Amino acid sequence: MQRWRGLEDVPRDWGRSVVTIGSYDGVHRGHQLIIGRAVERARELGLKSVVVTFDPHPSEVVRPGSHPPLLAAHHRRAELMEGLGVDALLILPFTSEFSKLSPGDFIRTVLVDALHAKVVVEGPNFRFGHKAAGDVEFLTAMGLKYDYDVDVVDLYVTGAAGAGLPFSSTLARRLVAEGDVEGAMEILGRPHRVEGVVVRGAQRGRDLGYPTANVETLPHTAIPADGVYAGWLHVDGEAMPAAISVGTNPTFDGTSRTVEAYAIDRVGLDLYGLHVAVDFLAYLRGMEKFDTIDALLERMADDVKRARELVDAHDAA
Repeated sequence: MQRWRGLEDVPRDWGRSVVTIGSYDGVHRGHQLIIGRAVERARELGLKSVVVTFDPHPSEVVRPGSHPPLLAAHHRRAELMEGLGVDALLILPFTSEFSKLSPGDFIRTVLVDALHAKVVVEGPNFRFGHKAAGDVEFLTAMGLKYDYDVDVVDLYVTGAAGAGLPFSSTLARRLVAEGDVEGAMEILGRPHRVEGVVVRGAQRGRDLGYPTANVETLPHTAIPADGVYAGWLHVDGEAMPAAISVGTNPTFDGTSRTVEAYAIDRVGLDLYGLHVAVDFLAYLRGMEKFDTIDALLERMADDVKRARELVDAHDAA
């Protein structure tokens, strides 16, 4: 998959293409439907498929300080899109100047002049241009002028977690924030992932016999609610079953919120300075303050046992 940053990176001889545009944070199941349709239409027409997205999130430019928690880093989104068969990813730097493009200028600059769109695939609620004034109806009308078609994909509704709501990043963020990582998995189509570099912490886990990777998460990461979870710790392409703690370590009167992952049954891991990923499979319990170290150790042993069982059951399914 080709990756471009800015319109100037698009090859001058780029032919006609099938394009879809959006923030696509999380590349959730609704996004997968839209992107999958774009890839399908491109193959039918013998053209290339292009996903257009933005950095930073448009809300941070339009309303500074309102950047939503991110469900996936840009490099992770790119990996997921490549897995869906996308031919090219265009990341547009979203600046104050860019935000002032009218819907018509946006279409002409991005879709027509740069990408030579033959088909544009979007969800029914797609908005674009200055003050989000452009919609699917306007996009379709302009297609008559610029010789492109618009394919609108209705997003399927979710199961129990979504209570009949359409797939959306907003819903996935809410579920993650509530600690409902299983519900978020229904939306995302995979476990929610948190990434970052392993840094040195208080090393209490090592002293207690449960050495953890203390993950310094990427900016604006959507972090699950405080508690203990089952999941995986990904290191250099290897997925290791893990018990994961999110919170401030109240037993030790901690104040900093951390994400720590214990790789179950792994000994002698030296992860400091490595970029790792943590996938959240299931919520085990809330964060607790224990009166004694023995009580904490007893609960940790139970957490690890349950985490191992849940991961093994998921892997066997």
